[in-house]
Amino acid sequence: MLDSAFFEQVFWGNTVKAYSLFGGILLFGLIFKRIFSKLLSKLLFRLFRSFSQQSHDAAFVSLLVKPIETFILLATLYLSINQLKHPLEAAVFHYSKLVGKTKEVIPVSIGDCVDRIFLFMIILSVFWIILRIIDFISHVLLFKASLTQNKSDDQLVPFLKELFKTLVIFIGFFTLLGFVFEVNVLTLITGLGIGGIAIALAAKESLENLIGSFTIFLDKPFVVGDLVKVDGVEGTVEKVGFRSTRIRTAEKTMATIPNRGMIDGVLENLSLRDSRKVNFIIGLTYETTAESVKNIISEIEAYINQKPGTVDVHASFKSFGDSALNIEINYFITNLDFNEFLRIRQEINLEIMDIVMRNRSDFAYPTQRLISDRPINNDHEKEVGNDAID
Repeated sequence: MLDSAFFEQVFWGNTVKAYSLFGGILLFGLIFKRIFSKLLSKLLFRLFRSFSQQSHDAAFVSLLVKPIETFILLATLYLSINQLKHPLEAAVFHYSKLVGKTKEVIPVSIGDCVDRIFLFMIILSVFWIILRIIDFISHVLLFKASLTQNKSDDQLVPFLKELFKTLVIFIGFFTLLGFVFEVNVLTLITGLGIGGIAIALAAKESLENLIGSFTIFLDKPFVVGDLVKVDGVEGTVEKVGFRSTRIRTAEKTMATIPNRGMIDGVLENLSLRDSRKVNFIIGLTYETTAESVKNIISEIEAYINQKPGTVDVHASFKSFGDSALNIEINYFITNLDFNEFLRIRQEINLEIMDIVMRNRSDFAYPTQRLISDRPINNDHEKEVGNDAID
């Protein structure tokens, strides 16, 4: 058994006992920090078990294990380092402080600096844990929202998540100022009130976008998942945040539009339509007879009308073009699935081609007719295309 006098021996300003406690506490924390972090995560989950109503403990532990492990590691380092005296008691600098009417010079040791650093890191880890708890709550709420038909809650949960995380970050910032840097937070907030007008002016656009986000949630012109078109941008709404709305376009790019623009501009919610419109013009050659034009129009209308999923069909002889007889065709496809819409439109277009050919007509292309005063190859007229004229 080791003699107690051995532990009282001093090396480099610290006893053997202090070094032993330093090493023992540090080794214990490094070995068991993962075990303790999982254990504390599971104990903390009991507070949210009734709220989750499902087996979300694995998600909770995975979110909390890292910040709790960091907290335990910092606490272990702090306790182990505080077992030592040297060189923690050595002063690194001095500062003057007015106490009453007397100015005193106060030394700051290495230990004081270490205490401030560890306090800073521990406070950060605590607020990290709080942010992860907010992530877990939003995870559960999103799961519950996915079980409902209403898409508004799917949109509201991420917004509230960002709101509460922002508030926690602000609270953490002022906590660090107060406890670590010993700043009078009340005086600081009062001072901010004096410069509030300047801050409000500087953050004018941000405040407008924030108000715009609340307007979107209250007025509900769209929800996450809707297909919208605003300021020439068309795509699916993926997220509504504090400042902006993110839209996934048809080209799979991400468009970010300020919330103010979403409510001030002309917004079309394409998901609320009950059908897709198809409108185009076909040009027939001038050799087509009036009877053939009538037959083509009537056959096109008849075919589209009998096609399942089409409504409001209209085909008409619109105008005499420079190079063609223009037939305008309008109809709506009630199937909103985009792939099915493309399939129906393709079938109709192919049938229109057959109808034109069956009626001894053809599709026109830009041409011009030149009239010459002298015969050209025994003909008074020669038809040439635009390329020949050029």
